[in-house]
Amino acid sequence: MNAFKNQLTFAQETRLLALAAWQRALENLELRRDCPDAYHDELLRQSDEMDRLGMLSWDEWRDLRREADVAYLRAVAGDDYH
Repeated sequence: MNAFKNQLTFAQETRLLALAAWQRALENLELRRDCPDAYHDELLRQSDEMDRLGMLSWDEWRDLRREADVAYLRAVAGDDYH
């Protein structure tokens, strides 16, 4: 796989890793079921940190927060238990 080595800049790789971590947090079913508030707070914290570091545009930041809000509302409605 050396053909893909060093294809991304440091900033691109950092952004990609941060977005992947946010996605893993979004898919954290255990936390979402056990503590929806902490789940939501973690998603918002990560999106705010990416914004603070300049990794996201305003639209991207807003979309991540909206997705976090929708997931939180599904969690508190009990959608994971159907």
